[in-house]
Amino acid sequence: MFSVIINEKTYSVEKTEKELQVNGKKLDWDIQWISERKIHLIYQHQSLEAELVSVDAATKSLQIKLNQKLVNLQLKDRFDLLLEELGMTQEDSAQLQDIKAPMPGLILDLPVKVGDEVKKGDTLVILEAMKMENTIKSPGEGIVKEVKVSLNQSVEKNQVLIKF
Repeated sequence: MFSVIINEKTYSVEKTEKELQVNGKKLDWDIQWISERKIHLIYQHQSLEAELVSVDAATKSLQIKLNQKLVNLQLKDRFDLLLEELGMTQEDSAQLQDIKAPMPGLILDLPVKVGDEVKKGDTLVILEAMKMENTIKSPGEGIVKEVKVSLNQSVEKNQVLIKF
């Protein structure tokens, strides 16, 4: 499952081998590839032509020309949706706040200590949860004021790990 955001409206998309569902409804269309970047499709007795204009893999966004109109799409895969659900989205903030555990788990690595200056994207904690290692990175810049956990400590969801 993934979601597509078009003009600030979000659509839930589920793809199986046999069909595509958008917001829980089967999408019944006929697609014909014209070229590597262009398709012709018939949907609800309407003929549409779509051409891929650009793709930005880093931001998971693309621009298509749909019947000569430019449309911007933002994609969120199941991992993006899971991070969002766990409250781990990257939001811009001038001041770093407390870093909390997004899920219960075990502290495997703690590469920061009190007084360390961290930059956006620096690894703060590696948390093992459900037999997977989850790297918790800094959402911004700041100085570590307090480390509230230690190596091999079990933590609960929303437990404060690091204070800034």
